[in-house]
Amino acid sequence: MIPRYSRPDMVAIWDPAAKFRIWYEIEAHACDAMADLGVIPRENADAVWKAKDVEFDVARIDEIEAVTKHDVIAFLTHLAEHVGSDEARFVHQGMTSSDVLDTCFNVQLTRAADLLITDIEGLLAALKRRALEHKDTVRIGRSHGIHAEPTTMGLTFARFYAEMDRNLSRMRDARAEIATGAISGAVGTFANIDPAVEEHVCDKLGLVPEPISTQVIPRDRHAAFFATLGVVASSIENIATEIRHMQRTEVLEGAEFFSMGQKGSSAMPHKKNPVLTENLTGLARMVRSAVIPAMENVALWHERDISHSSVERMIGPDATITLDFALARLTGVIDKMLIFPDNMMDNMHKFPGLVMSQRVLLALTQAGVSREDAYTYVQRNALKVWEHRTDFKEELLADADVTAALSPQEIEEKFDLGYHTKHVDTIFARVFGQD
Repeated sequence: MIPRYSRPDMVAIWDPAAKFRIWYEIEAHACDAMADLGVIPRENADAVWKAKDVEFDVARIDEIEAVTKHDVIAFLTHLAEHVGSDEARFVHQGMTSSDVLDTCFNVQLTRAADLLITDIEGLLAALKRRALEHKDTVRIGRSHGIHAEPTTMGLTFARFYAEMDRNLSRMRDARAEIATGAISGAVGTFANIDPAVEEHVCDKLGLVPEPISTQVIPRDRHAAFFATLGVVASSIENIATEIRHMQRTEVLEGAEFFSMGQKGSSAMPHKKNPVLTENLTGLARMVRSAVIPAMENVALWHERDISHSSVERMIGPDATITLDFALARLTGVIDKMLIFPDNMMDNMHKFPGLVMSQRVLLALTQAGVSREDAYTYVQRNALKVWEHRTDFKEELLADADVTAALSPQEIEEKFDLGYHTKHVDTIFARVFGQD
């Protein structure tokens, strides 16, 4: 992933030196377990730990791989350069390359998941704070982009909080599912290595043994992991899209913070564009682009082929680094987001009283008017408001069919905004708990 959309902690997980460090730990812990079992001499296992403080030379490993055309062999050759060829002769005993590669990949994904979980928790805190701040800030709800009925800005933030809270659960589940390791040999039968070695290595790396593997850990786990990243990315886009709509000039109910010295356009100095949320929309697309390849990696030939390998070398770092950046960026947007309550009320009354049409419809039916007739009475008056910007309440008061069923006072009371927000506390209790 390009530096523009990267943060250092997540990038560090995917650094080649970090990968080789995990490879080393897998091999060293495996040697310890084999020594405990009496399979290899204890002194050879201890000798491997002489490299525990070594900074593996990535360039040297690449140089060896240029000859061997095999990355794991290149690493093992470089390790022997530090440990000694005789002392290292039992390293990788009974193991296959995927024991190292897959176990390492899952360590990296679990570490990435830990950062993403922290990111989501930070976003949830920002969403909750803004939801409570604007719990009673009334704005118009929209369906199909058209005014519907009143809601509150707090409910909008609460809705996004609930969605991200579900994503937090999904991310935790995805982490648990991907946190497996396999040290099971060439086709997963443990023919040349004891299952106790796998148990020991997994325990040391914070993983659980894969119940049954072939030469690889089953890729349905990875498909589920990247699918979860895709869902989180889609939720980011959902929030970003709402903010982008709110920032439109003719709406302007909310907007990204515009910092001192920021420029919106090279041509038009007046511009304040929602560049961060537009960027988030694009980043979400990139994260989702990893999902289908991850799904297609599930079907491998027999006990293994390497059609998945090139895919995972790209989507592992790219998807997690991008999502980490996107979550942090969205948290910043929410934290600093500008809210314009006066504009919300102006928009509410752009077509005076029109958004109360359902209350009038229901009142007419409760007064004995058939639903079909009630709908006709309300709609014909609503259309006048659409076409001529008249006042909906005044139109109703001038309609003989309406006033035959409802008194002026009964019509008047149908235009109380508080009617639409009376259950906000109930919804907040459901989302955030009773406190």
